[in-house]
Amino acid sequence: MLCEAEQVTRASLDKDPSEVAAMFDGVAAGYDRMNTVMSLGMDRHWRSEVRKALGLKVGERCLDLGAGSGVSTQELSRSGAWVVGADISLGMLSVGRGRGVPLVGADALSLPFADESFEAATISFAIRNVPDVDRVLREMLRVLRPAGRLVVCEFSTPTWHPFRTVYMEYVMRGFPLLAQRLSSNPEAYVYLAESVRAWPAQPDFAAQIQRAGFEAVAWRNFVGGAVALHRGTKPSL
Repeated sequence: MLCEAEQVTRASLDKDPSEVAAMFDGVAAGYDRMNTVMSLGMDRHWRSEVRKALGLKVGERCLDLGAGSGVSTQELSRSGAWVVGADISLGMLSVGRGRGVPLVGADALSLPFADESFEAATISFAIRNVPDVDRVLREMLRVLRPAGRLVVCEFSTPTWHPFRTVYMEYVMRGFPLLAQRLSSNPEAYVYLAESVRAWPAQPDFAAQIQRAGFEAVAWRNFVGGAVALHRGTKPSL
C-alpha cells in the first residue's frame, strides 16, 4: 500500500489504471465496511444473486474480476467451483489474504490468463472503473470457453423517474457525506458517485456487451434499477 504522502486521494473520470489502483489501495482497509453501509446491507444479497446467475458447478473454473478483497470470490466459491479473484489494487488484495481463495494482481485491460481458461467470468461494481470497457469485455470473452457465461453486476439507472431523482441525490450527496464520517479518504467516494452518474443505462450497456461478441444478453434490475445484473454467453463453436 502507498504511504500517506504518496496516496492518490481520488481518480479522475479518465480512469488511469495507476490512479485507480492507488485510490483503492488508499481505501482498502475500510472498503468492505463502506460497501455494506452505503448499500444498506444489500451488498450481501447482490453477491448471492451473482453466484446464482452464474450457475456454477463443482469442478468448473470461474474468474472473479475486480474482486477487491475477495469477499465476492468467497461467495462464488460456495458453489464448489474453483474461483480465482483478480484485481489491479494490490492493497485490496492484501486485505483479502487469509480468506482461503486464490487472489492475483491483474489489469483488466490485459488479463494474465490463457484463451478459454474459464467456464464463467464475472465482475461486480468494478467495470465502470476501467478506461476502456469494450476492451475489458473482449478480454473476458477471450478467457471464456465456448458457451461460457458472463455476469456483470453494476450500479445502473432507476427506471422510475421520481425514484431516479431521489437515488441520484443519495449517490451524489449521501455517498460523500457517509465517507466523511467513515472513510479515511472521502474524496475517493466523490469519484465513486461521479462514476455512477456517468455509467450508461441498462439497454446501452447491454448493447455494449452484445457488440463485444456475447449472445443471449439480458439484464435483471434490483432496487428499481439502481443496480442491474447483466448476463451474456460466449457463442459455441
